[in-house]
Amino acid sequence: MQIYAMPNGLSFSRLGLIVPKKIERGAVKRNRIKRQLRETFRTFQNDNLVQMDWIMRMRRPVTANISRAQFVTEIRLLMYRLQQCHD
Repeated sequence: MQIYAMPNGLSFSRLGLIVPKKIERGAVKRNRIKRQLRETFRTFQNDNLVQMDWIMRMRRPVTANISRAQFVTEIRLLMYRLQQCHD
């Protein structure tokens, strides 16, 4: 997962998602990943006040042995680290 973030100077944060068909072939799985990323972004946004533009890009398929909780925790940790860099 690659995550890019940059302060946007607006009163709200924005999110862009890239889950290529080359990485996840099935539309159902791609959409499930996008829903999880959106929900993670929404909850993270409620906890933090910095308004930024976020782009999340899948680089590898999500493995079957990773749970949803692990996936969300990893994404939140990456987002938190990026936000700390821009503060």
